[in-house]
Amino acid sequence: MWRKSSRSNSGGNCVEVAVTPSTVGVRDTKNRAAGHFTASYEQWSTFVAAIKSGHYDR
Repeated sequence: MWRKSSRSNSGGNCVEVAVTPSTVGVRDTKNRAAGHFTASYEQWSTFVAAIKSGHYDR
């Protein structure tokens, strides 16, 4: 099941996430037909930790 964050803004810059027993899938809410990518739980948690630490802040 794909879920969109409750914190998504009204400007349409959103992603949806689907969690399976072994992976996390991510897709663009505005362009679902473009497909999605999957990451292992380890890859996903590393990515989320980098976001929370400000690694991608401009």
